Amino acid sequence: MKVFVTRVIPEEGRKLMIEAGIEVEEWKEKRALSQEELIAYTRDSDALLSVSTRLDKDFLQASSHLKVIALHSVGYDNVDVEAATEVKIPIGNTPCVLSGATADVAFLLMLATSRKAFHMHKSIIKGEWDFFDPTSNLGIELRGKTIGVFGLGKIGLEMAKCCIGAFGMQVIYHNRNRNEAAEKELNASWVSFDELLEQSDVLTVHTALTPETEGKFDWSAFNKMKPGAIFINTARGAIHNEADLLRALVEKKIWGAGLDVTNPEPMHPDHPLLNMPNVSVLPHIGSATEETRAAMSVLAARNIIAGLKGERIPFVVNPDVYK
Repeated sequence: MKVFVTRVIPEEGRKLMIEAGIEVEEWKEKRALSQEELIAYTRDSDALLSVSTRLDKDFLQASSHLKVIALHSVGYDNVDVEAATEVKIPIGNTPCVLSGATADVAFLLMLATSRKAFHMHKSIIKGEWDFFDPTSNLGIELRGKTIGVFGLGKIGLEMAKCCIGAFGMQVIYHNRNRNEAAEKELNASWVSFDELLEQSDVLTVHTALTPETEGKFDWSAFNKMKPGAIFINTARGAIHNEADLLRALVEKKIWGAGLDVTNPEPMHPDHPLLNMPNVSVLPHIGSATEETRAAMSVLAARNIIAGLKGERIPFVVNPDVYK
């Protein structure tokens, strides 16, 4: 059995597959594969381990012989899951293991934005650390403020815990369904989406990208937020409208923003958001710790191994494929 991997992955996952008797071929060039290349490389493979690769209906129909596709991610918005189910390919993801690491980055962005840390670091590099002005480059404090969580799942829960522990923040959230366990643990309050916008001092996004959440944070949403609010997104860039976010910041509808995800990715180096003092942008590093990426590779490998054995994969996103 052979698996094609679209990036070099941590050794832990690779070793697990090799020990299971699977031949592992990795794409080692520092560029993304074209769809034609991906189809060609998977033609003689039994499985695909996909890292940051779009898998659309055309690819899935051309590669319907694959016994399993494992994603090196929790999100699966870059896969046509319905098309995969139609051609009977189980799709696996890597849930649970990156919640803490991603929440840490959300917390980092919140704190860095509140004190204009990225901007001030750049000012040192530019040689602008000179005259002390007690009224310039002021940030805002977070103690006792309200953190609003859009999507209080595993990652949102970890972020809320950090905010409570560090700054004694009050937690409000909006989900389609109430998270009663989190309400008890955090003393959190469920609010409507409009109330989330209106009441949050920091609004942090931790939801999946779906047709319902795509573009959810647009001009209308930002216009309802507090002028002193900070917007944080570590989920998917398409959940916010970047042009509307820029306008909201320029027109001071909100105070600042911290982004680990952009739309598109990578963000163009000339994008005006990168030069705003109250904006912090990172290159999608939410899961980028040695421990988390290793754990993700292991879960992806477990999906591959089970799929190639003809077993139900442990972390399946399209369970209907087994009906």
